[in-house]
Amino acid sequence: MDGDVWRPVHLTPEQMEERRLAAARLLRQGRFSQAEIARQVGVSRASVCRWAATLAQEGGRGLQARSITGRPPRLGEKAWARLGRLLDRGAMAASFATERWTLKRIAALIEREFGVNYHPRYLERPLKAHGFSVQRPATRAKERDELVIAVWPKRDWVALKKRRSGSIARFSSGMRLATASVPGRAQPGRGAE
Repeated sequence: MDGDVWRPVHLTPEQMEERRLAAARLLRQGRFSQAEIARQVGVSRASVCRWAATLAQEGGRGLQARSITGRPPRLGEKAWARLGRLLDRGAMAASFATERWTLKRIAALIEREFGVNYHPRYLERPLKAHGFSVQRPATRAKERDELVIAVWPKRDWVALKKRRSGSIARFSSGMRLATASVPGRAQPGRGAE
């Protein structure tokens, strides 16, 4: 198969089953090695080797998609979409004192709106899985003056650059930097030769 073929990053269970069954057809034909089949279907050789063993033991049914087991999700997709809309409205609209969303506040909102209890420490993973990201606000001083900060590079920095270019560089202690270009001085780290 051509190396420039686009392959999706995430496959649905049906697509993965289709890929396994395609590999099974190629394995049954016996015309290709497992490495060639792996390249054709876009998986590792180890996967094709595992599929070949399953095919030999269980037949084609062993490669079919299995139903998803385990606990059903506590919130459905519609509930996650509604939660997103609630979060977009802001924390104050959800009756919190400030606009900052924390995991504790989101857990309280989910319990109040949906009747589902999430521990705040656990909540980060399902939020990330549904497209939410952690956003930490930048810490800024209360006395911060944006106008002064905007003007500083144009006014003060230019003056500092002009003053510095006309003088010899000095350390904060007032000592001058010894360089090899000063006559009668040895380079730092070397003795007089």
